[in-house]
Amino acid sequence: MALTGIEIYKLLPKTNCGDCGVPTCLAFAMALAAGKTELDKCPHLSEEVRKQLAEASAPPILPVTIGTGESALKIGGETVMFRHEKRFENQPGIATLVTDKMSDTDVAARLKKVNELVYERVGLTLHADLVAVMSETGDAAKFTALVNKVKAGTKANIILMSEKAEALAAGTKTCADRKPLLYAATKDNFEAVAKLAKETGCLLAVKAKNVEELAALTEKLAAAGVKNMVLDSGARSVKQALQDQLIIRSAALNKKYRPLGYPTIVFPCEMTKDPMKEALIAAMFIAKYAGIIVLADLSGESLFPLLVARLNIYTDPQRPMTTKQGIYEINSPNENSPLMVTSNFSLTYSIVSGEIESSKAPCYLFVKDTEGLSVVTSWAAGKFTSESIGAAILKSGITDKIKHRKLIIPGYIADERDAIAEEMPGWEIIVGPKDAADITSFLKTWKP
Repeated sequence: MALTGIEIYKLLPKTNCGDCGVPTCLAFAMALAAGKTELDKCPHLSEEVRKQLAEASAPPILPVTIGTGESALKIGGETVMFRHEKRFENQPGIATLVTDKMSDTDVAARLKKVNELVYERVGLTLHADLVAVMSETGDAAKFTALVNKVKAGTKANIILMSEKAEALAAGTKTCADRKPLLYAATKDNFEAVAKLAKETGCLLAVKAKNVEELAALTEKLAAAGVKNMVLDSGARSVKQALQDQLIIRSAALNKKYRPLGYPTIVFPCEMTKDPMKEALIAAMFIAKYAGIIVLADLSGESLFPLLVARLNIYTDPQRPMTTKQGIYEINSPNENSPLMVTSNFSLTYSIVSGEIESSKAPCYLFVKDTEGLSVVTSWAAGKFTSESIGAAILKSGITDKIKHRKLIIPGYIADERDAIAEEMPGWEIIVGPKDAADITSFLKTWKP
């Protein structure tokens, strides 16, 4: 059972050292109880207390990670059935499938799509996350050769798929450094596959014929020392797979049933041969409640809508989407290109940067951190003022990139022009258009 903030506080060292990033141990305890910080932020816990708090503060659906480094995919960690209750934590991974029965040409084509179907939206990069490598032939040598091709051909995370422990072992040996997901442990092979997962430190997927068999199998694996898993109930009809997702999520969250407290994997690629229907099924599982979604193939017309749907559903409804503060170079600007400033509300950034890009005019856009508020709202709230704008731009390093000293501000904060000029001595402050739609015509008048 989860501990309250006060119960957590009683176990802390109570030094108020601030090493965790907050000023007091009580504040840290309250943040930890609310799921707003991580236990590892406190460096002064004893191992006994750390273990006790880790068990008590673990979310009902355990978070797990596939891969390593910047491309690692974290799934699970969910705490609510419905997004409006709090938020969904870690967005599901989207995978494409390759098998050792495919020709080299087909494999190369699918890997090319993984690498090239990448989209920029509201300052974020959207793309598929995994390649599922399936052993259809049962030939360990062919499977290993395919894993080698995937490893060399993409930086995406890898799922190794075979119910033969020998094939999984051969594939894992080839890409163990990428920490693939091993799919799958079944009631027939779980001892050998569990041993492989523990020896390599790789995440393990568990497959059964139904939810009841799945729970019994995860209990055996947990007893054998496997702590992190991904669940496949075995359902391959849309109706049954959806029912299983709901049962697993509800049992973990509402009943605190630990044997089902893990993220799941689903296979729309095995539920239909129609690519559009497959995309529709995948969209359903993004909302309800898959951790990994495996598609037969990727295509721009279906992948992009899925990525945007995933982004929207897994955006915290209590916090606006933001873009990182900094200098953004649009249309290959040079030392004579104009400098504009805007807020870091992602929609604002997306619209403004989109209009600049469409204008074909080389331009620097400085995005100021306004805590996700729009230009007008942040100005009214005192988060987009002359002091904050001037200081941020002067510290940004933009003076090393441009010769002129001219700054274009949004028309809605024209009243701040003189105050910004006082904060930026030697600079000319130019009032730009109020509406983004007028940026193209405005930039045509630019003179350094």
